[in-house]
Amino acid sequence: MEKHFKRTLITTALPYANGPVHIGHLAGVYVPADIYARYLRLKGEEVFMIGGSDEHGVPITLLARKEGVSPQNVVDRYHGMIKKAFEDFGITFDIYSRTTSEIHYKTASDFFRVLYNKGVFIEKSSEQYYDEEAHQFLADRYITGTCPHCGNERAYGDQCESCGTSLNPTDLLDPKSAISGSVPVMRETKHWYLPLNQYEAFLRQWILEEHKEWKTNVYGQCKSWLDMGLQPRAVSRDLNWGIPVPVEGADGKVLYVWFGAPIGYISNTKELCPDNWETWWKDPETKIVHFIGKDNIVFHCIVFPAMLKAEGTYNLPQNVPANEFLNLEGNKISTSKNWAVWLHEYLEDMPGKQDVLRYVLTANAPETKDNDFTWKDFQARNNNELVAILGNFVNRALVLTGKYFDGVVPPLADLTDYDRETLNYFSHVKAEVGRLLDTFHFRDAQKEAMNLARIGNKYLADMEPWKLAKTNMPRVATVMNIALQITANLSIAFEPFLPDSMKKLTQMLNTAPLGWNRLGDTQLLKPGHTLGKAELLFEKIEDNLIQVQIQKLQNREKENEAANYRAKPVRETIYIDDFAKLDIRTGAVLDCIKVPKADKLLQFLIDDGLDKRTILSGVAAHYQPEELIGKQVCFVANLAPRKLKGVLSEGMILYAEDADGRLVAVSPETSVRPGSEVK
Repeated sequence: MEKHFKRTLITTALPYANGPVHIGHLAGVYVPADIYARYLRLKGEEVFMIGGSDEHGVPITLLARKEGVSPQNVVDRYHGMIKKAFEDFGITFDIYSRTTSEIHYKTASDFFRVLYNKGVFIEKSSEQYYDEEAHQFLADRYITGTCPHCGNERAYGDQCESCGTSLNPTDLLDPKSAISGSVPVMRETKHWYLPLNQYEAFLRQWILEEHKEWKTNVYGQCKSWLDMGLQPRAVSRDLNWGIPVPVEGADGKVLYVWFGAPIGYISNTKELCPDNWETWWKDPETKIVHFIGKDNIVFHCIVFPAMLKAEGTYNLPQNVPANEFLNLEGNKISTSKNWAVWLHEYLEDMPGKQDVLRYVLTANAPETKDNDFTWKDFQARNNNELVAILGNFVNRALVLTGKYFDGVVPPLADLTDYDRETLNYFSHVKAEVGRLLDTFHFRDAQKEAMNLARIGNKYLADMEPWKLAKTNMPRVATVMNIALQITANLSIAFEPFLPDSMKKLTQMLNTAPLGWNRLGDTQLLKPGHTLGKAELLFEKIEDNLIQVQIQKLQNREKENEAANYRAKPVRETIYIDDFAKLDIRTGAVLDCIKVPKADKLLQFLIDDGLDKRTILSGVAAHYQPEELIGKQVCFVANLAPRKLKGVLSEGMILYAEDADGRLVAVSPETSVRPGSEVK
């Protein structure tokens, strides 16, 4: 039987403060964490939700160098933007702080010193790339070169973003410093390492034996790491931005971001409650739950627990319900390619629709495997579920009560078997939704809450109170009382998922928030209670609004193609005599038609200055025939004729291929006589 804890500490992954946050962040970490925190608070439990910005690491220094500003300038800008986005989406942090705070520097430094003084770390020297022009060692992301797997010439020292392969800097062909452009050299440097291999037996027992209830994707990834065998991992690196390693002889070295960042959970708790922070980290009656994405599983399930175990006084997490990745329109979300739905932009384009996005992201939550967000699905879930099911039922219940009973909850009369069956469903709601939330199945929990609205819609449709009102008002009173009890229950069941909408609903019901413990109660609204004014909870989203979002992504895709376009390698060398053999001339297009039964071919009639000639060209996908009539083109005049689809083609028209594969006819800048030679 699972232990009951007095309090719960929820931590959320610290987003890098080198850009705004997007829907992948919300879906993977922050919406599920907020649902869980709201659920526990509704139950009356003691809970803190801790968050903050990760403001150290190479991505921040790279952006600062690119913009010509300080790293502090970068993190100040994005920390504020990220914090506001979370507030706007109702993410209820008890504190959202940052890793550049004074208290974090001290907490991380002290943590390192404790492990250092206990002799936990291994000191060892190794050779790493060094930029002799910039006079500094190069972090992996400061090294670029050619990927040995796919030939991408812009691969980084830790990963090729073209083929996705993880790399070491020494794997790169023709490595160069991203700082100076010079060729780096190998130079010896000393660092401190956490000997993870010494904690392998402990981690095997703790995870694989004691936490088999963890999500399969988390448990499986941990087992894979452990089965491969753990190796010592550096906790310091050569960099001038970060928390200085607090020991002698460590000039120019900072704590590795993966070591310092999770300690941010501790420092942020200290900042929130300086007098009793240890209760939340060291009292065995506190349950710790880490909400993260799958790229952070190894750090939160293996590395950070090993750090805490080595220190010796901290609780270990009870669960790490990590999610997989959310893709966007079939492609991986990429901040560098601007392939994302940014939260601040969403709010500009969809004002007041925070709950719609929360609902869709939860419905599509990548809980055990990657999932996909599409704007068409977003529209469908809003229109077919939030509007047509939940919103429709609530509106009908309130409007009909206003029509027949002046907005006052009517009394119950005799119940039919169908009434009792409908009321009986209530008793299952609390237990089922609670069970799913307790086990981090947020997608199914939200679906179960929506099922209650479906029951309500079916009940009203079956009972048809608008027809009963002609002959049997006592029966109408019973039907509307039951419909209103369902509505009140919905305001509880959906509060963790749709907080803004449920606040609006409780105002329409003219009640205070009802609390989780009352979910399933069939007498939440007493007869004689006066309701508030009925309003629509959700509105239909039209096609034109969705098309704007799709077009925005298509424009970004074209921008990325243009930005990443690289000309094909130059072919083998030819000599002037080879070129002289080509007779390239200008010609005027007199006529152009499609070739029958040939989808790609267009048939040109060309005035070549001497006569007329026919040339076939496979550009039907790029031009309509009428676009080309009257146009001047360049063509190879002395190419041996050949038959295509029964038509003799006497030459080859020249085209340039654009970044997106589009073919553009090569033409003289100004009009010239047909037959003019191109030299």
